[in-house]
Amino acid sequence: MEELGLRERKKQRTREALINAAQELFCANGFEATTVDQIAEAVEVSSRTFFRYFASKEDVALALADEQITAVLAAFAAQPAGLPVLTALRTAAVGVIRAAETDPRFPGLQDLISVSPALTAARIERATARFDEVAGLIGARMGVDPAADPRPHLVASVALCAVQTAVVAWRAAGSRVPESELTGQAFDLLSHGLDYPAGP
Repeated sequence: MEELGLRERKKQRTREALINAAQELFCANGFEATTVDQIAEAVEVSSRTFFRYFASKEDVALALADEQITAVLAAFAAQPAGLPVLTALRTAAVGVIRAAETDPRFPGLQDLISVSPALTAARIERATARFDEVAGLIGARMGVDPAADPRPHLVASVALCAVQTAVVAWRAAGSRVPESELTGQAFDLLSHGLDYPAGP
């Protein structure tokens, strides 16, 4: 049992090393210019070993973002039962992102995604793949069946795609406000409704 534990810890260290090396190379050379061979070489493993941990460059580039989504969903499920859906989602998302902002890798990841259309699209696609999971959590909080009530899927799409897309767009437009604050602003705008009046 102890041997299995040691093996698992070694695998985790290798995975973390690949993520860190990829982040450094992506930030130094750009996502498109960095190769899998370069990432593997930086960790002194083979490209074959790289593919045991990650399916592609996008996979390693977005590993931290994937972990954040998982953490947000866990935090959402743990919110007090009486909180409205968007309030619970906002609290969970802002809390997880604020904690992630203490990770020195986080700013580089956000900048990398904001300047790479391929990564922006891949991040949204990966989030979309978790629609049913998120809708199930939302439906449970609302006390409705997502198969019969369209609202959980609507909220899931807003939480997983619209908020992320807005934050990336604001970042690309030059905003240097912390991502946790931008995410909070996006949820606040949504909670007040989107049927804005026409201009004069």
